[in-house]
Amino acid sequence: MHLEGRVALVTGAGSGIGRAAAVLLAKHGAKVGLLSRTHDELESAADEIEADGGAALVLEADVSQPDDMQQAIQQIDETWGRLDIVFANAGINGKWAPLDDLTPDDWDKTLDVNLKGTFLTVRYALPLLRRQGGSVIITSSVNGTRMFSNSGATAYACSKAAQVAFAKMTALELAKDRIRVNVICPGAIETEIEESTETENIEHAREPVEYPEGKIPLTDGQPGTSEQVAELVLFLASDASSHITGTPIWIDGGQSLLQG
Repeated sequence: MHLEGRVALVTGAGSGIGRAAAVLLAKHGAKVGLLSRTHDELESAADEIEADGGAALVLEADVSQPDDMQQAIQQIDETWGRLDIVFANAGINGKWAPLDDLTPDDWDKTLDVNLKGTFLTVRYALPLLRRQGGSVIITSSVNGTRMFSNSGATAYACSKAAQVAFAKMTALELAKDRIRVNVICPGAIETEIEESTETENIEHAREPVEYPEGKIPLTDGQPGTSEQVAELVLFLASDASSHITGTPIWIDGGQSLLQG
C-alpha cells in the first residue's frame, strides 16, 4: 500500500500499537508525526523510522491538553505543510474498581485521555485534513463495544463506547470533506497499557467465570500483537479502504464473541 507524499499523525506513538503503526506507515512511505508524553520512547521510535529511510517528527504532548494539541498540529503544518492520516491511539486503562471505590477524579482522568484526547486530536487536525481529505482511525476496544464482562472497568468501557459514537457522528459530518473516520476495537494485545491500570477491590466487582480453553478462540488463548493491529491501521489509512467510513472493526481473535 503506497503512502508516499502523505503525512500521518500517530498519538500514543512511543510504544505498543502506536509505535508499531507509526513504523509500518513510515515503511509504506508516509512521513509520521510521533506524539506522546514519553520523550525517550518517541526518540527511539523516530530513530527506528529514520534508520529505515523514513521521516519522523517528535511531538512531545499531552492529548488531553488543548494547547499541546494545537501546537503539535501547528508543528506538523510548519514542517510538512499537510496532514492526511490521523491515528488517534493514545489511551490509558485508568482505574478499574467497583463504583463505590471509583472517585470523580478517577473517572475524569480516564475520560480526559481516552475521550477528550480523541476529540482534541481530531478537532485540531481538521483544518489540515480538510485541505485534501484524509483518514482518521481511532483506537477503541472490545470493552464497552462488544464486551461488558470486565466488571470494574466502567470508566474505561464508557470512554471506549463513546469513541465509537464519536466516530460515527463525525464520519457523517466530515464525509463532504472527503474525510473518513473509522474505529479499531482490539481485544487482548501484547502491549504496555497494563502499566497504566490501577485496580482496587476488583474481585468484589467481577463474576467468577472461567474459560478452560482460553479466552481467545482463534489462537487458543494467545493474545494478538501490536504488529497485527498495525496492519489494520495501514489498511484503513490507505486507499484500499476508500469506501469505508463510520465503521468499527474488532480485532480480537473472537474474544469478544466468547466473553461478551
